[in-house]
Amino acid sequence: MLAVLCGEDQARDLTESPAMQRIASTAVVRYTGEAGLADALRGADVLFVHDFLSRAVPEAWHAADRLRWLHIASAGVDPVMFPGMRDSDVVLTNSRGVFDDSIAEYVLGVILTFAKDLHGSLDLQRQSRWKHRETERIAGRSALVVGTGPIGRAIARMLRAVGMSVSGAGRRARSGDPDFGDVHASDRLVEHLPAFDYVVAVAPLTEETKGLFDAAAFAAMKPTARFVNVGRGELVVTGDLVEALRTGRIAGAALDVFDTEPLPIDSPLWTMRNVLVSPHMSGDFIGWRDTLVEVFADNFHRWQTGAPLRNVVDKQLGYVPSDR
Repeated sequence: MLAVLCGEDQARDLTESPAMQRIASTAVVRYTGEAGLADALRGADVLFVHDFLSRAVPEAWHAADRLRWLHIASAGVDPVMFPGMRDSDVVLTNSRGVFDDSIAEYVLGVILTFAKDLHGSLDLQRQSRWKHRETERIAGRSALVVGTGPIGRAIARMLRAVGMSVSGAGRRARSGDPDFGDVHASDRLVEHLPAFDYVVAVAPLTEETKGLFDAAAFAAMKPTARFVNVGRGELVVTGDLVEALRTGRIAGAALDVFDTEPLPIDSPLWTMRNVLVSPHMSGDFIGWRDTLVEVFADNFHRWQTGAPLRNVVDKQLGYVPSDR
């Protein structure tokens, strides 16, 4: 039996999905919201967390009496990574690979926005003002991508393609990486930050990466550096970022994720001239919801036929280990 955690509006769309209809022809499917998750989990072999922002799984976990596999419709697994899950025999898979190129395009877009002052041009257009300015080149500028999984690699390839110099930061230092060249150790991040014009956060949220970008990290960056976060809001100590932006310790930030979402209306980030805010949408291309369901349906077919599942998460690390 399959339990599907989704919102009410999502349930209607899911039942009409060809991929889910194929699954329903061979398995019993229970759609549920957060309130009914515990009841839906009883007797279920598989849980599909379609509502990947939900934090309801830990509270309902006591009812998972037969669960053998959990799939989440996102690359990040932190909403379902809690001690009971980590210590269980339940296999965890994610939707790695769906958002890689889209997020890389977003990162390139915000870098170009900063370099070419596109937000400034829009402000001037609204005022009907003709004001000539000179802008920056991005070719030859340096970027550090913090997080060397598939999304980080897609970002590195895209930035290299436009002439930027790219390095990575990950769990272990190494050289000769096909996408990053040099990879620096994340636990020595502050030592390497001064060398880069753009710092892109895309690391998974783990105990080691929570609060990785704090006052010390921002103080280590160039005053002309821009910070881009497309990973998780909790990678950043928000108060420290606000202070670094307010005092000019760094030149700007493009933020797609926040430690509180939606971003509170009274957050100073909304009105800072050097900040670009987007509502957790960097990877959301037209058709992404259908793609997520297709990824799960492919893995469900593998589950039914005994084939190896794709995107199996190492529950101790908190992400799918890279083969590089």
